[in-house]
Amino acid sequence: MNTLATFFRSTALALGLAAAMVPALAEDAPKPQVYNEQADARADLNQALAQANAQQRNVLVVFGANWCGDCMALDRKFSGGTLAGPVAKRFVVLKVNVGRFDKNTDLAAQMGVPLKKGIPAVAVLGRDGQVLSATSGGELADARNMGDEAVLKVLDGLRH
Repeated sequence: MNTLATFFRSTALALGLAAAMVPALAEDAPKPQVYNEQADARADLNQALAQANAQQRNVLVVFGANWCGDCMALDRKFSGGTLAGPVAKRFVVLKVNVGRFDKNTDLAAQMGVPLKKGIPAVAVLGRDGQVLSATSGGELADARNMGDEAVLKVLDGLRH
């Protein structure tokens, strides 16, 4: 009987330690890097414009950051959700990292995108690089709680 009690105590202790380690292991897992933090945004923009010209589409510039849950949610919608097809038909998508609002802010300002209103934020560029339209009031800053139709409504409201 004593051996059985010791076995159960040891098993419970081992399971407790394993359960305590799960969150620690999850924290060590690499986070997805949707926004390239080392990218040269202007060079990437030139490539996107060249691709847009070749494919007769406009460029959708998405300003965001890897720490931003709404930015990651919007990327999931654009990359693999039901919005992937409609977005790919209309746009060449360029993701621009804004860091902690300390990277590529000049590019956002040049495109008329007020980052302080919230990210993700987007601008639509014509194939010639001219800004056709941009979000101006944090319209996508709650992307994780927006349905696909609401995101499409924002995109449809932009001139493209």
